[in-house]
Amino acid sequence: MNITYWIVAGPLALFYLYSGAMKTFRGRDRLRPMMAWVDRLPLPVVRALGTVEMLGATGLILPPLTGIAPGLALVAAIGFVLLQIGAIAVHLTGEDRRITLNVGLIAIAVVNIWLAVTWL
Repeated sequence: MNITYWIVAGPLALFYLYSGAMKTFRGRDRLRPMMAWVDRLPLPVVRALGTVEMLGATGLILPPLTGIAPGLALVAAIGFVLLQIGAIAVHLTGEDRRITLNVGLIAIAVVNIWLAVTWL
């Protein structure tokens, strides 16, 4: 189960680190081509979402790796499911109705929840 956890959690964490860093450090003009919804939210909210994504990615990796509070990996995975449910709501209320990536991320996070239970 450990190897499977890392196979699932590693790429998920890398995705959220990259996505979170873009939202945190790039300007609205550079985000707009990739994220059509960015104009509908205040920039501080976009930055906060990016920070949450980076913290969640850290929560997927560091606790199991160090053995300190490994239950935080489960909390991080649950947080990503909730984050993507909110993202789907944002997409469906706007003009951009592409939610395939969000549904895929929910599926991966749910698998990660199941695998993170092994750390408890």
